[in-house]
Amino acid sequence: MLERLGSPDAAFGQSTAGLRGLGLADAAIAALQQPDWTQVDADLDWLANNDCRVLTLHDDLYPALLKQIHDPPPLLYVRGDPALLSLPQLAVVGSRNPSPPGERTAADFAAALSRTGLGITSGMALGIDAASHRGALSCGGVTIAVVGTGLDRVYPARHRQLAHDIARQGALVSELPPGTPVLPSHFPRRNRIISGLSLGVLVVEAAAQSGSLITARQALEQGREVYAIPGSIHNPLAKGCNALIRQGAKLVETVADILEELGGFVAPDLAAPAQDGETLQPAEDHLGLLKFVAYEPTSVDTLVALSGETPEAVASTLLMLELSGHIASAAGGSYYRL
Repeated sequence: MLERLGSPDAAFGQSTAGLRGLGLADAAIAALQQPDWTQVDADLDWLANNDCRVLTLHDDLYPALLKQIHDPPPLLYVRGDPALLSLPQLAVVGSRNPSPPGERTAADFAAALSRTGLGITSGMALGIDAASHRGALSCGGVTIAVVGTGLDRVYPARHRQLAHDIARQGALVSELPPGTPVLPSHFPRRNRIISGLSLGVLVVEAAAQSGSLITARQALEQGREVYAIPGSIHNPLAKGCNALIRQGAKLVETVADILEELGGFVAPDLAAPAQDGETLQPAEDHLGLLKFVAYEPTSVDTLVALSGETPEAVASTLLMLELSGHIASAAGGSYYRL
């Protein structure tokens, strides 16, 4: 309509035949001819809040990268600082029901990437999304949450505090007006905005039929980079990531693997002594036990037998390896390699 008519005002003045000549559906024509002024007033009331904004495609603050996709949202509702939407960003997505190591990996990667100046973009869902947002927040970084409801609602409800923190330190974004409820069809459309805002998409954990793979596919269609963290062939939450790698996604083991592709950012000195909140590096002698820890749960008794060390020495080394992020504990006192 804007291309053909030049302005929104001209669209409101068109006849039914004229609007139909533009290829509009009857529902769209009815909405133009009989606007829901009650909803318009509700939107304007929402905008009266100091941290709320609506960006049109022609707004100077509308992110240029998002405008490049084939179906950019004509409106973006934003709570927080809209200028942050134009920062270089990396999307981090994954399972809503991740393993504890997967959740920790997402938070660690998000924090490390934030320290390089990248914004972290995700969908504020349970699991990997939330862990990614919190990882960025934990080190004072910028994080963007693209949601599938109106911004006057928080979904899931347990993320109310997280939404508040994101709005304060980044931005909440939706193409849907205030008052829009949760509908399943909104989330695949939301995913195109997550990838569209970002230079690339990192998938941390994803089952074979995960919604995160939709985001990865949309990223590829938009010409964005796709990264995936591999996992054990026995882990169902690794099947989606492993499939992406087979299809050409970049295998990621460290933050440097991502930064070398993106360019323009300085990788953190991974060999530097650990600061508060950073991963501890185990001593070389502790790494000797690591070769005996399988990617499936391994009991302490098995590790004692294989290593020839005393139970006390094995327990001490396991603690150091767990703190350094090399292994994780499993049910029954077993450990598995990450």
